[in-house]
Amino acid sequence: MLAGTVLYVVATYALMVAAFYFSRLRKFHVPVMVFIMTSDFLFPIYLVMTRDWYTRLFVDEDILTFGVWVHFMLLIALFVLYFVQIMAGHRLLKGEDDQRIRQEHRAQGLGILLVRAFVIITGALLAQPLESGNT
Repeated sequence: MLAGTVLYVVATYALMVAAFYFSRLRKFHVPVMVFIMTSDFLFPIYLVMTRDWYTRLFVDEDILTFGVWVHFMLLIALFVLYFVQIMAGHRLLKGEDDQRIRQEHRAQGLGILLVRAFVIITGALLAQPLESGNT
């Protein structure tokens, strides 16, 4: 299960990189980015439903570790970047073809790629395999 989760986020990261480099193909770029952002917003729900977070964070006191807080802050940064990226992308799709907006959108995209890479790395470092018998 752990390998599948890590494989999924790495695969979606590769897809995100492809969508970034093929941004001029809007029929590819926009749906892929919407899918990945939606997936990232829903991923914590999946993890809560499939992992015993209460025991891990509070009983085992992992909530006090540096790694958990770094991962959490990176997630917050990623979601904020997603929000401003959606705003800039929406303006571009409405037809505001200002070069400044396009540059901001690209710079935010690079930031998202960087922050998401660190989210994936810290998440993989924090991940624990499921115990035998759990599904």
